[in-house]
Amino acid sequence: MVMKNYPPQFKADAVALYKSRPDTTIRSVAADLGINPETLRNWVRAAGASRPRGRRTQEPAHPPTPLEAENAALRKKIRELEEEREILRKAAKYFAGGDALVNRFQCVADLHHRDGVKRLCSILGVSRSSFYYWRRTAEARTARLAADAQLAARIRVVHQESDGTYGVQRITAELRETSGEAVNHKKVARIMRASGIEGIRLRRRHRTTVPDPAAATAPDLIGRDFSAEKPNTKYVDDITYLPIDGGKFCYLATVIDLASRRLAGWAIADHLRADLVTDALAAAIRTRGNLAGSIMHTDHGAQYTSRAFAEACRSAGVRRSMSAVGSSADNALAESFNATFKRETLQGRKSWPDERQARLDAFRWLDRYNTRRRHSRLGQRSPIAFENALHCTPTTLAPAA
Repeated sequence: MVMKNYPPQFKADAVALYKSRPDTTIRSVAADLGINPETLRNWVRAAGASRPRGRRTQEPAHPPTPLEAENAALRKKIRELEEEREILRKAAKYFAGGDALVNRFQCVADLHHRDGVKRLCSILGVSRSSFYYWRRTAEARTARLAADAQLAARIRVVHQESDGTYGVQRITAELRETSGEAVNHKKVARIMRASGIEGIRLRRRHRTTVPDPAAATAPDLIGRDFSAEKPNTKYVDDITYLPIDGGKFCYLATVIDLASRRLAGWAIADHLRADLVTDALAAAIRTRGNLAGSIMHTDHGAQYTSRAFAEACRSAGVRRSMSAVGSSADNALAESFNATFKRETLQGRKSWPDERQARLDAFRWLDRYNTRRRHSRLGQRSPIAFENALHCTPTTLAPAA
């Protein structure tokens, strides 16, 4: 028979029994005593003997067997592997592209509040010291990336203005002059590589000179010395072809000053008659005002050994000079100019679509060559800027006859 009114000693014994069994619950003790669990819970609370919910751990009566220890270790390992798999699943989105090491650092930064820096670094294969350094320098790195982005934008503008021809050295010179800051060429090269920006590279030269064995020749007054102390004293002349679709050609004749590398005169025609080179010589006379006493160095092409060109040089007071037959090195500066011209105007194409486009592209490039294109030998200045620095005028340029 269940008692309704329990004596104080029974209540105290019931509470003491509950306290003596830390691995049991109120419900199990109440069942043993044959009382309502809520009644026992009230007695425990009144006695101040309440315990945290759940089963309390207790030292086992006997040490675990080897099999029990092995099972416990395996269960722990399984839990760890499951947690690592979950971490790697979350980290997968950080490895879609870009710098793999930086991606790992960013993953640790985003997940460390839950899984801890030490564990994440171990799972992802990075050192904690490297991670902390990366996080500590984040602000400076952000500022550097912003500065690089601004410089990349300026580099792209200069590259586009050069029709995509400028490389590292000329772009560096342009930036230094326009911004007034000391931009390092190695930094420019690094940013150009990262941005996929590059100048036009050299291509193979093509020899187009057709000599006339029976024509009169002149001595070599240059001797491969492509320098001059002052402008309007030594020139080199040459002809190059402009390929047109359909197997057609135009031809460009040039007159280049060895002191300033200025293109003093030039002419374009759809033929290789002598008046092509005499027209270029006449243009140089108009530019300089007077060529008397200067040296005009050419190859042995039939146009330059012609009677018409010889007469034009004599009338202008120009001394003729010729390279050795078949030696492009004797007129290397003109050959280099022609290669640069076609490299930067064709830009990888094999030909122009028509003669009009060839003439327009040539005129545009030749004008920019004199006025804006930077020359490495001139301290990254354009030929006209170089001459202006020397205070050259048509009067001061005229050499003594």
